Amino acid sequence: MSRTDKAQVTFLPSGKSIQVSSGTTVLTAARKAGVHIAVRCDGKAACLMCKVNIAHPYDEENQSCISTAEPAETRKLGVLIGQGVRLSCQAKVIGDLTVEVPEDRLKAAIRKQMEQQNEDLSDW
Repeated sequence: MSRTDKAQVTFLPSGKSIQVSSGTTVLTAARKAGVHIAVRCDGKAACLMCKVNIAHPYDEENQSCISTAEPAETRKLGVLIGQGVRLSCQAKVIGDLTVEVPEDRLKAAIRKQMEQQNEDLSDW
């Protein structure tokens, strides 16, 4: 992929995709695509709620598709950055990118409880 002013960002598991200007934060791209990412600090890297996983941070030419982590983000996430975890409010899109948005904690807890109840009912 050659570097252009636009990049395609695909969000998983929803599969929603949007084309944004290079330099747009992942959080802004998500909002434009209608993908919910929880945040409380209004994009100041303070709450750590907007963590996402960058599935493939490099393109076919081994060029980064996401900005380098700034010191504030590096301090907050530490070794998680090396595992592809980024703060969506800080990470900027440089090239075509796939972003995995973790399930909201409350939704995950409710889903787990519902699954447990369904298992309990199946024992009847």
